[in-house]
Amino acid sequence: MLGSLVVVLIVASFIEKLYGSDVASRYVYTAPYTIGLWAAAVISALVYIVKVRAYRQLATFVLHFSFAVILLGAMITHIWGEQGTLHLRQGHVENSFRVGDADAALPFEVSLVDFQTEYYPGTRAPMDFLSRIRIDDHGVSDTAVVSMNHIATHRHYRFYQSGFDSDMLGATLSVSHDPAGIAVTYCGYAMLLLSMLTFFFQKRTHFRSIWRKTFVMTALLTLFAAPGMAQTDTTYRHPGLIASGQDVEPSGGTNAPKALQRGLAKSFGNLYVYYNDRVCPLSTLARDFTLKLYGKTYYKGLTPEQVLTGWLFYYDEWKREPMVKIKGGEVRRKLGVQGKYASLEDFVAGGKYKLEDLLSANDKNARAADEKFNLISMVSMGTLFKIYPCSTQAQPQLTWYSWVDRLPADVDYEQWNVIKNSMNEVAYDILQGHNVAADKMLRNLRRYQRQHAGAANLPTDQRIRAEQFYYRHEFTKPLAMLCATLGLLLFLLYVVLLSRGIERPMWLRICTAVVLAAVFVVLTVYLSLRAYISGHAPMSNGHETMQFLAWCTAFAGLVMERRVYMALPSSILVCGMTLMVSMMSAANPQITNLMPVLQSPLLSVHVAVIMLSYSLLALIMLNGVAAVAMRLSGGDADGEKSAKLADISRLMLYPAVFCLAAGIFVGAVWANISWGRYWGWDPKEVWALITMLVYAFPLHSNSLSIFRKPMFFHVYVMLAFLSVLFTYFGVNFLLGGMHSYA
Repeated sequence: MLGSLVVVLIVASFIEKLYGSDVASRYVYTAPYTIGLWAAAVISALVYIVKVRAYRQLATFVLHFSFAVILLGAMITHIWGEQGTLHLRQGHVENSFRVGDADAALPFEVSLVDFQTEYYPGTRAPMDFLSRIRIDDHGVSDTAVVSMNHIATHRHYRFYQSGFDSDMLGATLSVSHDPAGIAVTYCGYAMLLLSMLTFFFQKRTHFRSIWRKTFVMTALLTLFAAPGMAQTDTTYRHPGLIASGQDVEPSGGTNAPKALQRGLAKSFGNLYVYYNDRVCPLSTLARDFTLKLYGKTYYKGLTPEQVLTGWLFYYDEWKREPMVKIKGGEVRRKLGVQGKYASLEDFVAGGKYKLEDLLSANDKNARAADEKFNLISMVSMGTLFKIYPCSTQAQPQLTWYSWVDRLPADVDYEQWNVIKNSMNEVAYDILQGHNVAADKMLRNLRRYQRQHAGAANLPTDQRIRAEQFYYRHEFTKPLAMLCATLGLLLFLLYVVLLSRGIERPMWLRICTAVVLAAVFVVLTVYLSLRAYISGHAPMSNGHETMQFLAWCTAFAGLVMERRVYMALPSSILVCGMTLMVSMMSAANPQITNLMPVLQSPLLSVHVAVIMLSYSLLALIMLNGVAAVAMRLSGGDADGEKSAKLADISRLMLYPAVFCLAAGIFVGAVWANISWGRYWGWDPKEVWALITMLVYAFPLHSNSLSIFRKPMFFHVYVMLAFLSVLFTYFGVNFLLGGMHSYA
């Protein structure tokens, strides 16, 4: 029955891609036959529980029964729940809301008092959207605030912030009326969580029998029982130093274009700048600019700050410099360049822009080259340097300007003079060779920034230094290559040793553990720095979640290394693969402020437990690879070694599936708080559910005897990992949806 549901869900996800959400929902997700399949699955599961007397194991019984309760809540919501929208305008009273194409009456009246947008301090980046509403219920009045992740409730009607009018005098709220369905569903969630927590302490289960058989200790005991590892010298050099060494070309080269001295360029980097909807050090803008143009963060021994200011102050020399990285043979042919790089002068000939034809044809490589051309123009003209904070009586909201921007009409003369002329004075001092005077001017400008922006609207000095350190010591590429290469070699070596029945030498085990410990420390520092700089958990995009997945894998490998033979090399290899994916996804994307809807602690819990699940499933998959490799090489003729690996994988499979289930349902609670519905059949949600169901089958080896065969189990979990890969990558690239950012 569950197998049929998996097939139906897979087909439905592609139908949604081809024909839209409404078609998939009407003809598959909420179709009578799909509901019948879910009902049949629940009934058959309950019958089986009674038949085998599984109710004698309370945690197991509650675990399975909780899914029936959750589905019952979903059924109640589907039949009796109401979801719609309510549009409010100041001065108007509403007593109904839209459900589809019809109006549904409210048993009270609602009006909008006002709508506000809150911004991150010192920026124009929205931090929250707030609607203050008035509810009049038969002579009793009350006010409530509706914002992202904050619900207003009255008589079981729940109001969620959904949108607002361009004139800020109106707001759109999502309305949900589903008291019974939500109550039943949340009860099921609570039962599921409680049963999963108590399952591992339940006696006479398949999990406990494998536990005793393999003598695997709990994670906490393993950590405390590893004094050899804890006392091992894990001294290492931060891999960011290696990354810098890769990018830095020999300094002092005679072919380098004219640039500021490093110390003076560094003073530029210490200025605040409004960039990417947040206030950050100008060195961050310089790094992104250089990386965007050249593909590396250093150019001919020049720092990013020197490159950025070189284009600003020595434009005539830099425009002849071949540092703009070009992709695509057709674009290179149009520009007339032979190698990978073009100069700015190569883009124009005879007063004509060479890429116009390719841009008209919507060539993606031409668009990328054109973006770099325009970026250089923004730097050389000064429009990218939003370094002057300003607020006036007519415009109290703090705004950042460049020296070429149009200023508010009521700005006082002193501020106007600083904004319009201070950079000209710096340029004059640089032209005259008065570097000390230019440096003093830049330091005064930084004090001006602090005075006019206010400390509350600026990152602290500690956060600025942390961000500069973070970007100077990039590590993803070298660490990814190291882990992938070393992990693969160690994995093959461990497989050979295991197939020949050779115990791993102590020196090999210690060296492998030290490598993994160093990777774990570096990832911890990296993620902690990113979290400190951004002010939120580093799980808001694909790059960060892959880094977090690598961290979870390293942690799991260290916890299990004493009892799981393949834990260390498998963990290093998985770290390498995930870091390479994070590197390819966006070459370390910019740090940004969170969208209002993502500012929920439930998001961090949701991502964390799912990433932990994926790391365990990856280790299980590699255990299967090792078992199959030994069988094919003849190193496991009797099947004893593959049986031991299968037992270890089964032990990891229980917490992996439980974490995945917990992550799915925590995400459902978050969605309910944010959008008023805990399940929307989004492709990412659907495929997470598919993955959970796929991995639930081998947990039921008592009823599905085929999974008791070690080799079948190993092959199955290897193929099942394809569902994990599709959930994370395939959905993003093929199906899209609300979760495509992750």
